Amino acid sequence: MTFQELQPRVSAIIAAADTNRDEKLQAVCQLLNANVEYYNWVGFYFANHEAKTLHLGPYVGAETDHTVIPFGKGICGQVAESNANFVVPDVKAQDNYIACSLTVKSEIVVPLFVNGVNIGQIDIDSHVIDPFTEADERFLEFVNQEVAKLF
Repeated sequence: MTFQELQPRVSAIIAAADTNRDEKLQAVCQLLNANVEYYNWVGFYFANHEAKTLHLGPYVGAETDHTVIPFGKGICGQVAESNANFVVPDVKAQDNYIACSLTVKSEIVVPLFVNGVNIGQIDIDSHVIDPFTEADERFLEFVNQEVAKLF
């Protein structure tokens, strides 16, 4: 399924009246994981700005020990500080990478803004080296714009 085909499905999940926020986030993770071949782990992290930590929200994929990540640590922690997308074509080449699994080869993290504040991010891991393109970035920015409506 193309990103263009996925967009209305993401919007429909967010607009559904019969599910709560976490159920919607879980459904978005499931949709992306099931329909983008190289999205092997899909999840959300949310910021606690007072503690300067990220906390794992709904996700689909292998279980992770990284349920709390300090700002600045790893790719997700860097995005919490930079407020910018971060694409890692090959995690082995990244110094400040927190290894989740030996199968993870690349990662993309896109910040989630609500009223101009970075409240979290969507994090995608792939078992393929360098699969992410600008199209992934634009699509995940769209996903986060939709998710922001829940806050």
